[in-house]
Amino acid sequence: MGRRPFIAIVGHGPELARDEGAASVLRGLGAEVRTADLWDDPSSLFEADDDVARALVIEALDRPDLAAAALRAMRCEPRFAATGALVAVSASQVARVEPSSGFDDFVLVPYVPAELYARIRTVEWKRSEFSNEERIKVGDIVVDRAARDVVVSGLNVKLTAKEFALLAYLAERRGRLVSREELLSRVWGVRYEGGERTVDIHVRRLRAKLGEALPLHTLRGSGYKLVAPDGPRVDRAPRSERPLKPSSAAAPSSSKSNRLRGA
Repeated sequence: MGRRPFIAIVGHGPELARDEGAASVLRGLGAEVRTADLWDDPSSLFEADDDVARALVIEALDRPDLAAAALRAMRCEPRFAATGALVAVSASQVARVEPSSGFDDFVLVPYVPAELYARIRTVEWKRSEFSNEERIKVGDIVVDRAARDVVVSGLNVKLTAKEFALLAYLAERRGRLVSREELLSRVWGVRYEGGERTVDIHVRRLRAKLGEALPLHTLRGSGYKLVAPDGPRVDRAPRSERPLKPSSAAAPSSSKSNRLRGA
């Protein structure tokens, strides 16, 4: 069976099924949607081993503080670790969404269907990676080999011919260790008489121009490896930080139906 991509919607159970909710809106647009309560196990959203989450929408509405805790809980599931996430909030609460909360973007409630889907597509694009004959996408970097252009987060970055060739070669070998000797041979040519210092200089220039968007690691004495931008740096909260479902003996004074709305 092929991979089954879906959009995950997380929120307070009874409100997930409302007609104006994200799940209903996206299903009306033809998207494959799966929902989960804030207290559900994130792995329950995956019905098969090859299922893939396109994006994650957490409906915070009037409680963006709960949304941040819910996102940390979802990130504990490895299959959600690199999934783009949106927080859905009311206009009166949008100022309470902290930039450090981990969300890629926000969307206002009530939803405008076209806007909701467009924001999901944008997050999906930012998190996606691909490689074909003309272009390679690595995180926020798009290397257009046909046009010899490099775009970072939508902005063109000017590279010299050798800088471009070096970046393209590293991107083509994403995830592999590439030695300085190999880079000299394949980028500068077998007849090049310069030393390995040339590679290091050009790598420094790439890092200066591309900044944190370039996920290039130096392996001392071995060479360089272009790694997944979120791979080694995914922060997963310990289980103790996950939002816990209150027991009946210690239930808060407000009802469960008001947890997201904030009574």
